[in-house]
Amino acid sequence: MAKVVIIGAGLTGLSAAYHLEKRGFTDYVLFEKEKTVGGLCRSVVQDGFTFDYTGHLLHINDSYFRSLINNLVGIENFNAIHRKSFIYSHERYTRYPYQINLYGLPEATIADCIEGFVNKKTIRKKVRSFPEWVQSNFGAGFARHFFLPYQRKIFAYNLHDITASWTGRFVPQTSLREMIVGALKDKTDDAIGYNAHFYYPKQGGIEYWILKLAQAIAKPIITEYCVQSIDTKNKVVKFTNGHEEPYHVLINTMPLDTLLGMLKEPTTRNFAQARKNLKCNSVVNFNLGVARHDLSEKHWIYFPETEYPFYRIGFPHNFADSMAPQGCSSLYGEFAHIGKSKAFVQRTLKQALAQTKKILGIAEHEIVTEKIMHISHAYVIYNFWREQHLPKVHARLQEHDIYSVGRYGEWKYASMQEGVLDGKKIAEQITILPAKTAYYQEQPIIKEQQKEVA
Repeated sequence: MAKVVIIGAGLTGLSAAYHLEKRGFTDYVLFEKEKTVGGLCRSVVQDGFTFDYTGHLLHINDSYFRSLINNLVGIENFNAIHRKSFIYSHERYTRYPYQINLYGLPEATIADCIEGFVNKKTIRKKVRSFPEWVQSNFGAGFARHFFLPYQRKIFAYNLHDITASWTGRFVPQTSLREMIVGALKDKTDDAIGYNAHFYYPKQGGIEYWILKLAQAIAKPIITEYCVQSIDTKNKVVKFTNGHEEPYHVLINTMPLDTLLGMLKEPTTRNFAQARKNLKCNSVVNFNLGVARHDLSEKHWIYFPETEYPFYRIGFPHNFADSMAPQGCSSLYGEFAHIGKSKAFVQRTLKQALAQTKKILGIAEHEIVTEKIMHISHAYVIYNFWREQHLPKVHARLQEHDIYSVGRYGEWKYASMQEGVLDGKKIAEQITILPAKTAYYQEQPIIKEQQKEVA
C-alpha cells in the first residue's frame, strides 16, 4: 500500500511524481492506462514522419520551469522559434493576431473592423458571455469577421453559453493606433501574444522532453492499468485488471468528468450531476506526410470561415527538420465536435482532407502517409456552470482526500509549463510539515496538512 496514489502519467502526473521524489517522498505509486507515458504530449512515428497529438509548443516564462528544462533536457536541444502564424480569409493570408494585422484584407472588411472598434459600446454591467466580451473589447466588425466564427469552430458550442474568463493571455488586446498602423502596412516584426516565441525539441517530437522527465523519476511507472472505480469510503482504487490499490491521498490527473463517473460513495448524486455539466469538445487531428520540401514556410494558419471545417492547419516540419524525411513536408489539421456520430465525423474528415489538399495544392501522388488521431477530451468549455460550481466540486473531492489537478483534472486551459508547475504545487502541498511527521506516524498525511492550513 502506498500513501499517495497518482492516476495518470501525463505531464502533471509525471511532474507530481518527480517533485515528490525531489522532496524525499517515495511512498507513492504512479499508474497509467496506456502503454506509454505522456498523455496527449505524445508523438508517433509513421513512415519516417513524426506527428504529435495536435500542435504542442513549449512556452517558457517561469524561471523555475526554465531551470528544470535546462537541467533535465538541455535548452540547447530545442529550437528557439519566432512565430510565423497567419489567418486565411477572403482567399488571402493575413498575419496573426487578426485585431492588429488588418493589412491585406478587403477595404470593406478593414473599414468594418475599425468603425466597429471606434463605435463599440462598453458594457457597464458585468460582462457574462464571450460574445458580449468581444463586442465590448473589439466591436461588431471584429466579432463578425473573426472572433465569433473562429471560436464557434474551435469550441463547437453555443458561444452565448461560454464565459469570457478563459480569454486572459490567449486574446491580445489592441488600440486604435495599433489597429490603423496594422491596416496600413504588413507588420513583419511583431511579437504580440503569449505564443510569439516558443521552443520545440530538435529531435523526437514533443514527447522527447516528456520522456526525459519520465526518465528522471526513480520509481517505476506502472502502465496499462486502467481505473474502473474509486471507493472513497474505504479509499481504494480498483482497476479493470482486478488490481486494488489502497491510498491515503489520491492525486488525479485523468479528466475530471471521467473521475466523477468512477466514484463509489453513499452520496454520489451531486457528483453525477456535476459530471453532466462539465463540458468539453473532441478534436479530430489529421496528419499528412507530403513528398515536397516547400509545402509552406508558415508555422500554422487559422481558418475562421465556415466553408472550411477545420479551424487550424500547422506544419511540424517547420518546428524541426527531424519531423519529416529530407525533401518532405508535414502538416496537421484539426476540427472539433461535441457528441457527433461516427458518420458525421467521417464525412467531415473527408471534407477536411479534400479542402486541405486543394488550398495547399497537394496532389494525391505527393501524399506519403496519413495519420488520423481522435482526441476525446480536447478543449474544456468554460460554461457558466463551470464558473459557478467547479470550486465546490474540487472542495468536495478534497473532503475525500482526492486532489484533481492538471489541465483535465482541474478542468481548465493549461500550457505544458503550467502542467509541470501544477504537479510541483500538489507535491509540495501534500508533503509540507507537519505532513512528513504524520507520515512516519502512519497517519493520513493530508489530514495533518489540513490542520496546519487551518
